[in-house]
Amino acid sequence: MLEIIVLPLLTMVTCKERRAAIIALHKNGFTGKDIVATKIAPKSTIYRFIKNFKERGSILVKKASGRPRKSSKRQDRLLKRIQLRDRSATSAELAQEWQQAGVSASARTVRRRLLEDGLVSRRAAKKPLLSKKNIRDRLIFCRKYSEWTAEDWGKVIFSDEAPFRLFGASGKRLVRRRKGERYHQSCVMPTVKHPDTIHVWGCFSSKGVGSLTILPKNTAMNKEWYQNTLQQQLLPTTQQQFGEEQCIFQHDGAPCHKAKVITKWLGDQNVEILGPWPGNSPDLNPIENLWSILKRRVDKQKPTNSDKLQEVIMKEWVAISQDLAQKLIESMPSRIAEVLKKKGQHCKY
Repeated sequence: MLEIIVLPLLTMVTCKERRAAIIALHKNGFTGKDIVATKIAPKSTIYRFIKNFKERGSILVKKASGRPRKSSKRQDRLLKRIQLRDRSATSAELAQEWQQAGVSASARTVRRRLLEDGLVSRRAAKKPLLSKKNIRDRLIFCRKYSEWTAEDWGKVIFSDEAPFRLFGASGKRLVRRRKGERYHQSCVMPTVKHPDTIHVWGCFSSKGVGSLTILPKNTAMNKEWYQNTLQQQLLPTTQQQFGEEQCIFQHDGAPCHKAKVITKWLGDQNVEILGPWPGNSPDLNPIENLWSILKRRVDKQKPTNSDKLQEVIMKEWVAISQDLAQKLIESMPSRIAEVLKKKGQHCKY
C-alpha cells in the first residue's frame, strides 16, 4: 500500500513537493520509519520535516532571519536626509556623520541604504547658474509661448555663436581600452597649452541649416561684425528658406545683439524678434544641441591645424540633414512645458 502511494512521489524533484509528500504520508498515519523506507528523502530530512510540522502546524518553511540590519528605519531616514542636504557628500563622509548619530556602519552599507531609496551616484550635470531674475525671465518667456505648436516653432530661425578648438578639446571623447592601455597613443586625447580656437556664427530652422560664417582669427564678435553677419548671412538664409513668408528671428541677450544699432537695423529690415530671450538658457535653444552634434562630428575627423579645422567645420555643417534640424525644432514645445513644470529651473535638454 505504501509503495503504491509513494511510487509516483519518487518522480518529484523539488524540495517543496517532497516536503508536501512526506507530510501527506505522515497525516495518513505512516510512521517516520515507514517513510524512511520509501527512500523519498534522506532520513534526517524526513524527521526534520515531520518535527517542524508538529511544532508549527504548517509545511511552510520559516524564512531565515539572516544577518540583522545595523540600522533601523528611522536611522535610514536620517541618512537619507543627511545625503539630501549635501548631494556631493561621499559615502565615507556620510558614514562618519551617521556614526555621530549612533550608527556604526561602513561606507559600503551607506551605499546600499541609499540605493534602497533610489539615490544613485552619478556625474553632476553642468548647467549655467540661474539667478532669481533668470528664473523669472524663463517663466515669463515660457508662459508667453506655452501655446505654440511645433508648426509655430517651424517659423523661427535660431542663431548663436560657438567656439571650436583643435585636438578634440571642443567635445567629450570616450575610448574603450584594456588594462594597461590608459596611456596608449590610441587611447589618449592630446592637449596643448593654447589650442587654436575658431569662432563661428550659424543659424538654422526646421527647413534645415542656414548660413555658417567663421570669424577672422583673434576677432571678437562686436556690433559692427554682428550687423555685417546678419546682412551677409541671415538675410540670404531667410530668403532661401522662407521666401516672402514671414519668419521670426531668435538670438540671445549678448551685448552686441542688444546694441541699439542692431535693434534699429533689424527693425528697418522688418525682422520680427522672438523673445525677449531669457539669460542663461541654453537648454531652451535647440541650436546648442546642434553645436554639440557638430563638434562631435568635427572631432572624429581629427583636424591637425586651423585651416583643416575650418574646412571640416564647413563640410560637416552642410552635411546636417533637414530631418535632424526639424527634430530639434519640434522639441521646443517639450522644452517649454518642462521648464514650466520645473518652475523655471533647468530642463533636460
